[in-house]
Amino acid sequence: MQTGSQQPLQQEFDSLSPARVANRREFVAGLVASGFALAVQPVAAQSVIKTPADGLVAGTVEIPAGDITLRGYRAMPAGKGSFPVVLVVEEIFGVHEWIQDICRRLAKVGYLAVAPDLFARQGDPTQYDTIPKIFENVISKVPDAQVMRDLDAAAAWAGKNGGNAARLGITGFCWGGRITWLYAAHNPKLKAGVAWYGRLVSAPSELSPKHPIDLVGEIKAPVLGFYGGKDQGIPVDSVEKMGAALKAAGSRSEVRIYPEADHGFLADYRPSFNPAAAADAWPKALAWLQQHGV
Repeated sequence: MQTGSQQPLQQEFDSLSPARVANRREFVAGLVASGFALAVQPVAAQSVIKTPADGLVAGTVEIPAGDITLRGYRAMPAGKGSFPVVLVVEEIFGVHEWIQDICRRLAKVGYLAVAPDLFARQGDPTQYDTIPKIFENVISKVPDAQVMRDLDAAAAWAGKNGGNAARLGITGFCWGGRITWLYAAHNPKLKAGVAWYGRLVSAPSELSPKHPIDLVGEIKAPVLGFYGGKDQGIPVDSVEKMGAALKAAGSRSEVRIYPEADHGFLADYRPSFNPAAAADAWPKALAWLQQHGV
């Protein structure tokens, strides 16, 4: 049975139409998937973007994170250098092929992009065949505080492995969009973030005590949030409420709505992909990061 605090999250996931946990001295936790998550099969093959890894260093990495070592996917330009860092925060489907491709896209324009498996302690979402199963077995069990610590660990790892820790950004999708806002309030060293259709308003719970709308006054780095006007899981009025709160607080953060786009409009592997909105938003995302020092 879902609690009142779980139900809004389930609504967001509905709009989208086993890990080993132990001491990191003994085990590595998490998964970098080969291909796409089961819950999003079959993919929309006609629109899937495949970014090649030529000219890049790309693949699975291991990130020390307190009690365990997390697996993640990293892509960066080949050769020596201190590259600006972008943390890439997964959708509910885990670090599957699309998230890996986002990392390669960012690496192609000069970033060290790293996507840690933030669900490693709770489970492997790529192996569940439906969204409700992912929510029940994995997502509903992930504490925000744990995610913030793991992102800090990923940022620290990147700074020691080819990245410039002084030029740190973050971007996230769906579940990761909400996390992007939270991390901008959490880490004072963050330069900028780009949040893609992340939930902004919801009831508090033990694992998620605050949501982006509650943290407007604490957001330290400017965030650009992209939303779809046809998203049934994230009402437009909640996006407008967030925009008004940001403006009232004198924040540098912004929200933008694409009226004809649905949830997941950048996800070229899904039926929700909106080529026009995606083509407009992606360059704006890159420009936002660069404008703010990432």
